[in-house]
Amino acid sequence: MESFFHIMKVEMDYFTHHFETKKQLVKAMKEWIEYYNHKRIRHKLKGLTPIEYRNQTLSKFI
Repeated sequence: MESFFHIMKVEMDYFTHHFETKKQLVKAMKEWIEYYNHKRIRHKLKGLTPIEYRNQTLSKFI
């Protein structure tokens, strides 16, 4: 978990960007998590996003 939160903070510019409200921070975190799970292409996952890779793996067992 520590590694995940570190990656999130670095990629969101958390250390340099100042969020005016808690609501803005939560919105930015939700958008980043959406990106991280659904749009981020990983070479380790054969060029698929994490969700695509999981779905592909699950379809082999169903």
